[in-house]
Amino acid sequence: MRVAVVGAGGWGEHHARIFSRREDTELVAVVGRTPARTAARAERYGTTPYTDLDLMLERERPDLITVCLPNEDHYDVTLKLVHTGIPLLVEKPLVFDLDEADTLLNDARGNFFAINFNHRYAEPVQRAKALIDAGELGDLIFATWRFGGEPNRGGSPHANLIETQCHGFDMLEHLVGPISAVSAHLTDKTYGAFSTVALALDFANRAVGTMLGSYDSSYAYPDTQHLEINGTEGRLVIHDTVRSLSFSKPGDPVERRWHSTYFDDESRNFAGTFDRHVDALLTALRAGAEPPIHARAGRRALHLAHAAIKSHETGRRVACVPNDGQYSANRPSAGGC
Repeated sequence: MRVAVVGAGGWGEHHARIFSRREDTELVAVVGRTPARTAARAERYGTTPYTDLDLMLERERPDLITVCLPNEDHYDVTLKLVHTGIPLLVEKPLVFDLDEADTLLNDARGNFFAINFNHRYAEPVQRAKALIDAGELGDLIFATWRFGGEPNRGGSPHANLIETQCHGFDMLEHLVGPISAVSAHLTDKTYGAFSTVALALDFANRAVGTMLGSYDSSYAYPDTQHLEINGTEGRLVIHDTVRSLSFSKPGDPVERRWHSTYFDDESRNFAGTFDRHVDALLTALRAGAEPPIHARAGRRALHLAHAAIKSHETGRRVACVPNDGQYSANRPSAGGC
C-alpha cells in the first residue's frame, strides 16, 4: 500500500517511521512546508520530499494519506485531501471550529476518514476495556481523568482543552459511555490562555466524572496522566497511559496489577500505541470497512470541548446530546451543546 505523509514536524516523524518500516506499506512521499526540513525527513526514511501537495498527488497517487500538521492549521489541507477521495488518517484535534468539522464530515461521507486517538491502543487501556466489557467493574459509578504537562501554546485560548484534553473526552466515552452534561471551571492566570481546566461530567448511564487538564504542570511528574474508573464491583486505575493498570475488588486489600515485563519494550512505548492503531486501521482499510476510530470521534471531542467553553462562559451546566455514532450537521440549539 502506497502511503504519503503530509507534515514534517515532531510527531509526523512517527508517521514516516511506521510506514517506511512496515513490510506491507511503502512510504512514497513526505510533504512539508520547509524545503530543508522536508528533504532531511524524506532522506532519513528513504522517500521523496515534496513542498507542493498537488504535485505529490499527481506523481505518487497514494493509496492512503496521513496528515500531521500544527494543531490549528488542519482545516484547509484536510478539506483539500477529503475532496480527493483518497483514504485519510488525520491527527487530533480534527479542527478547532465545529462548522469546519461538519464541513469535513459532510464532504467526506462514504470515504475512509480516520483520526488518531492512539491512547485507545495502549495495553492498559485495552485491558481496562476488556474488564469493563466483561462486567468485572459492575455498574460504573464514577471516573476521573487527569492529564497535564508543559505549555503547548497556540493562537486559541482553548488550546489545552481542544487539542490535548480531546484525549480525555474520547477515552472517557470509550470506557464509560456517552457524556450527557458538562460543567466547567477554567483559569487563565499564568499566561493569558485557559491553560488549566477542571470539568464535572454527567454520563448517560448516570455515572459521574471529573477531568483535570493542565499546561501548567510537567510531563516529568509521575502520573502525568491518571485515569480511575470505579464501579459497584471493582475499581481500575491506569498510570501514565502505558505504564501500568491496577484492578481492585471491594473489601480486598490485594490488587491485581499489569505492567510491562522485562523484555516487553513494545507495550511500554507510548509511540507504539500509534503502531497498534495503524495495524487496526490497515486491516479495516483492506477489508473495505470503516476505520477503527472514525473522524466523527474528533468531531465529538470538539463538541464536548465547546460545551465546556459554553459552561465556563455562562456559569451554567450544559447538557449534551449523547452521541449515537453519527453527528448532526445542524448546529445545536441554545439549550444544549
